[in-house]
Amino acid sequence: MRVLLLAPHPYYQERGTPIAVDLLVRALAGYGCEVDILTYNEGADRSYSGVRILRLRPLFKVQNVKPGFSFKKLYLDVNMFFRLILQLTRERYDIVHAVEEAGFMAMIVCSVVRKPYVLDVDSSMTSQLVDQYGFLAPFSSLLESLEGLPARHARAVVTMCDELAKRVLKHRRDGVFVLKDISLVDSARDRVFNLRDIGLSEDDDPKVVMYIGNLENYQGIDLLLESFVKVTRVDDRVRLIVVGGAEQDVDRYRAKAMSLSIGSRCHFLGPRPVGDLGAYMRLADVLVSPRVRGTNTPMKIYSYLDSGVPVVVTNLRTHTQVVTNELAFIADATPEDFSAKILEAISDPDSAHAKSRAARAYVRREHSHEAFQSKVQELISYVEKHVRTPPNAVRSRWS
Repeated sequence: MRVLLLAPHPYYQERGTPIAVDLLVRALAGYGCEVDILTYNEGADRSYSGVRILRLRPLFKVQNVKPGFSFKKLYLDVNMFFRLILQLTRERYDIVHAVEEAGFMAMIVCSVVRKPYVLDVDSSMTSQLVDQYGFLAPFSSLLESLEGLPARHARAVVTMCDELAKRVLKHRRDGVFVLKDISLVDSARDRVFNLRDIGLSEDDDPKVVMYIGNLENYQGIDLLLESFVKVTRVDDRVRLIVVGGAEQDVDRYRAKAMSLSIGSRCHFLGPRPVGDLGAYMRLADVLVSPRVRGTNTPMKIYSYLDSGVPVVVTNLRTHTQVVTNELAFIADATPEDFSAKILEAISDPDSAHAKSRAARAYVRREHSHEAFQSKVQELISYVEKHVRTPPNAVRSRWS
């Protein structure tokens, strides 16, 4: 099967959606598919058998494209729309696989050239827009209806979590697949770090609270820092390590930590290679995900749960559709409760060990590479069977 994959983001970069796309591409290639990836001009090259990267060549070069809506993305998406038309007239594909907003491009162009497409839903665009631009809240129902249009006309829809699948099922009844992310701990390089490598003295016997991920507002770094103030008042051995984030975001939160008088206890390491994250996690006593908005499960959660380190998350659907009280410490998204759960994870090693052991067993059973590849095989079989079948004739299939 020959696939044109529309990836409207920098590829490859070591962050959520590009990593998920990379996992999908490798799985498709492993099953013998030929894949052309149409993506932004920005990103690192990847080399897989049967895979080509087709980069946009915009008139005005664009760099540093961040997640979420921006005029940079809008400009590049317009370029991608016209490049898609050109690509489908030049070459023959069995299916178009459209990620996120590229679903709108596929819906328009594929209907004209009579080419089937699969929609890949990695997040709720409506939620992102409303969170970023609060004045759009009264129009959220209209935006959700518009967002559902590509799902109605796609041959199949892939989501990365159950909550997004529920949203899609408002717009169609069949052909919906949940392709959840996996732990990346096993892909880590054989690296060993010690506390001195991250600026801490082992002589002080510090307790390390670690966050890994980008520093966008929805990630709850403000909540984390405000919670950490309360943690340090109870236990002055605790140190906070933050891994990831763009330079301007790191500077902003480092300044906030200083204003809260915890600057000397907070260490911002900036971006680190995905292959090293397992080694960093092993230095932590607690891993935290303080996210305050969103419905899609953060990719890092699967690696967190697989790390063998106790985890603290906020009590939001973004976490609880995967995480239970048996697997992690779940806190309300308030400084009082989040700090209390961090302290509980540090002070109650028996409970922390039981949760982390159960979490690792769960991830290795349900979110392994093998489980991911099996789901991709189901998707491929479904698409191959129905690629020439009109959408309203496709039989119901839930996975």
